[in-house]
Amino acid sequence: MRVKNGFVRHRRHKKLLKQARGFYSGRRKHFRKAKEQLERSMVYAYRDRRQRKRDFRRLWIVRINAAARLNEVSYSRLMHGLKLANIELDRKVLADMAMNAPESFARVAEASKIALSK
Repeated sequence: MRVKNGFVRHRRHKKLLKQARGFYSGRRKHFRKAKEQLERSMVYAYRDRRQRKRDFRRLWIVRINAAARLNEVSYSRLMHGLKLANIELDRKVLADMAMNAPESFARVAEASKIALSK
């Protein structure tokens, strides 16, 4: 008796098509198209998990720079001054301060300027 692997194939196809929910048209309904799209989607997901970290860092730097310039110091000089003043705040926290607590950020910027002038 020959084996046609009907049950195993059906289970494998069903699992893949479940992952393809939300795709458009045949990419959701047809196994081969769904498989091709899913492979591509996994590549995008892997790449963009890393890219998200870069994007957030860029956003934080833009926000810190804008707030720093309101306090009459450039981003690079602010960061250098913070290092000299031994103030260890990461960019995520600094960006949050710049957006939500500008008076606290101003004090940090002032400390940075003082450290630079020494």
